[in-house]
Amino acid sequence: MGASLCAPLLVLALAANAPPSPADQFGALFAAVQEGRVFEDGKTFADAVPKRAPDAIMAEYEAKPPTSPTDLRAFVLDNFTVPGVNDKALPPLREHIRALWPQLAREGVTPPPGSSAIALAAPYVVPGGRFREIYYWDSYFTMLGLAADGRDDLVEGMIDDFASLIERYGHIPNGTRTYYLSRSQPPFFALMLNLSKETDGTIRARRLAALRQEHAYWMAGQACAAASKPCQRVALMPDGSVLNRYWDERDTPRDESYAEDRETAAKAATRPAPQVYRDLRAAAESGWDFSSRWLANPQDLSTIRTGEVIPVDLNALMWAMEKRIEQGCKQAGDQPCTREFSRRAASRKAAVQRYLWRGSEQRFADWLLSESKPSDVRSSATLFPLFVSMASSAQANAVAQTTRRTLVAEGGLRTTTLRTGQQWDAPNGWAPLQWVAIDGLRRYGQDGLAKDLAARWLGTVNCTYLETGKMLEKYDVEERRAGGGGEYPLQDGFGWTNGVAAALLDRYPALVPGQTLRTCSPAR
Repeated sequence: MGASLCAPLLVLALAANAPPSPADQFGALFAAVQEGRVFEDGKTFADAVPKRAPDAIMAEYEAKPPTSPTDLRAFVLDNFTVPGVNDKALPPLREHIRALWPQLAREGVTPPPGSSAIALAAPYVVPGGRFREIYYWDSYFTMLGLAADGRDDLVEGMIDDFASLIERYGHIPNGTRTYYLSRSQPPFFALMLNLSKETDGTIRARRLAALRQEHAYWMAGQACAAASKPCQRVALMPDGSVLNRYWDERDTPRDESYAEDRETAAKAATRPAPQVYRDLRAAAESGWDFSSRWLANPQDLSTIRTGEVIPVDLNALMWAMEKRIEQGCKQAGDQPCTREFSRRAASRKAAVQRYLWRGSEQRFADWLLSESKPSDVRSSATLFPLFVSMASSAQANAVAQTTRRTLVAEGGLRTTTLRTGQQWDAPNGWAPLQWVAIDGLRRYGQDGLAKDLAARWLGTVNCTYLETGKMLEKYDVEERRAGGGGEYPLQDGFGWTNGVAAALLDRYPALVPGQTLRTCSPAR
């Protein structure tokens, strides 16, 4: 009788001395994490290890509970070491980037028969993820990092590859696939040449000839453009001056987004499908695919009208191309060429000043051909004239004020001020636009704002890296997390993010001292 009574009492005593389970210890926090499925496997948080006293964690949680799934995840990662998430030490960001270059580098390619790939002779670097070929404007920003990390071999090889593409096809395609040959991308080849350390006169002459051939590609429509009737990539402004737009030779669905384009065109009941397809393709040439910059209704992709937009960023880059050709021809002693491109650059700059500068709004703006007025969309493209040194000092000061007031977010530079669900709108930020802004502002003495933007962006990239171990294609600079929107899943790799981060760390080495940032959550 006595033994049978003692057994239950012993079990109760042992249970009273047992340590609490995670559900017991973290109560409401544990329930919120598990019921909110913050982690795919419920065992993940059950096995997490608190970084400080559980009572202190719960006191902070109860005093100010996170109000969104993003904030809840950030709170957990701030306060717990979570298996498979933040439990492994990562090398510092700069070391990680250096280790990525060999992973993203490719030897020259000779495609097999029937492949969509385009041959390249020299080694090159791909962005990563689904982007398994070289891309045009991505490569300039990748090259910035390669140059910072001493990989001049890859810089020179990529320039040679691009020169070869121009020689074969008359232009640098969007990417090295046959389905990209009907369009190009923002013309950065001239700026790539500024990164080169090549001194051989024959090679430099070949590259200058390729640059002139690229210019001819962009200006091919000048012979057929008329008032209110653009031709190819050329438009005449009301005073007869010449500016450029994005365009595509084809008016069919893109091979790589065939179903998506057909779906978009089907929604545009009042417009012919070929017109919609060409505008979708032209937006892909812009690199900003897609953005409210190209949409008549910012919330409706089927209202896309890229061909009606004279983009400030494209015309800034065309001016930089013309100045680079002028410089190259002058060095080569080619006076007729020097005079021609000096005149072209001066004419373009005057047209940009007349039509794309909005002094009352302190910004450079796109121009809408069909409405004969500037676009209302505020975007980070306003900084391109600063980036190529095309703006006056007064304009640069005004743009800096506009940038600070409307485009700077907690984690970097917004792409636009509009939320549309498109990936080239708020709240997303992109590495190339950060570099354009930071470098452009520095050129005009706006060092404080430039460094502030660099710190915000590097903080976002670094803390996302520490949380995920990845470099991402784009980021939400308002919530300081992975970016969203677009036609495809978020990609990691990622060429231009690596390149810009490396170049910024080279310029501002003290901004990310080791691994001091833990998560990408907004300040709570």
